[in-house]
Amino acid sequence: RPPATVTNAVSWRSEGIKYRKNEVFMDVIESVNLLVSASGSVLRSEIVGSIKLKVVLSGMPELRLGLNDKVLFEITGREKSKTVELEDVKFHQCVRLSRFENDRTISFIPPDGESELMSYRLNTTVKPLIWIESVIERFSHSRVEIKVKARSQFKSRSTANNVSIMVPVPSDADSPKFKTSTGSAKWVPEKNVVQWNIKSFPGGKEYVMRAHFGLPSVESDEMEAKRPITVHFEIPYFTVSGIQVRYLKIIEKSGYQALPWVRYITQSGDYQLRTN
Repeated sequence: RPPATVTNAVSWRSEGIKYRKNEVFMDVIESVNLLVSASGSVLRSEIVGSIKLKVVLSGMPELRLGLNDKVLFEITGREKSKTVELEDVKFHQCVRLSRFENDRTISFIPPDGESELMSYRLNTTVKPLIWIESVIERFSHSRVEIKVKARSQFKSRSTANNVSIMVPVPSDADSPKFKTSTGSAKWVPEKNVVQWNIKSFPGGKEYVMRAHFGLPSVESDEMEAKRPITVHFEIPYFTVSGIQVRYLKIIEKSGYQALPWVRYITQSGDYQLRTN
């Protein structure tokens, strides 16, 4: 058997792979990490991005990926407005770095199946995608109401799915009652939170949830109310960075037709808002 260098073999892909239907699925996933202080100022805001591949291609295909011009990689060092500076860019070993440094083309022979093609980070003060405000009102020394306002601050053409807002309440809270302008709220005693679920949250909307509960002891809530509100969500067809795949070309010497599929998803990472 001749050495690998002679056969042009690559260590991450074996020869002779065959599929009846040739396809590539590419997911551009951005996770938003956010920490907001009780006074409403953003303490931490970063996006962690990843381009994931699922490759169902025969033979030894060559792929070329073109991203939109808005995206600048840190290495370029050019200053331009309206651009996105990606930091900490890491490529899978299959990407030809010399070609990339030359003309910014991402070209590679992909591993078969699932892999991460590249990852990146973006330190940017993004307007928080979902903004939460909460007010605690005390009716008597034993009844408390929490009013939570949730506002989506992205464009109305996008929609966040499976939104879940976890509002901390004192551990000795009892007999909670809920009212929501949309979605449903439930009491999760083992986590000491009220969980407000909104299946579909379009951009530019505001919703309200009220939780009313008894509080046997007065002191206990002072400490525990300091836990932050956490939010989980997913926004399909949307990226915060504005990164876009302009083209994904598939070249294989046998000349078969192959379909590229690209999806974009923005999701919550560590997304927390501190409360008063």
